[in-house]
Amino acid sequence: MADIKVDEEVDITDKVCPLTFVKAKVAIDELDEGQIIAIRMNDGEPVQNVPRSIKDEGHQILKLADNEDGTYTLFVKKVGE
Repeated sequence: MADIKVDEEVDITDKVCPLTFVKAKVAIDELDEGQIIAIRMNDGEPVQNVPRSIKDEGHQILKLADNEDGTYTLFVKKVGE
């Protein structure tokens, strides 16, 4: 996305719940505070659960973009611990 500067990307389209959130959380944990990650995930359960779980962890959801191919990209800003 041209309007969001991404520091890291992770593709979890090959994972199923609950591993989708686990893989996303590990990737976020490796970031520095304030960095932004783009998480590519499949439609369905991951789109319903991963953003909610990440928000519950205290991180900021910037955008959920429909890639129009059955996947979505979630943009997350890491908030300090």
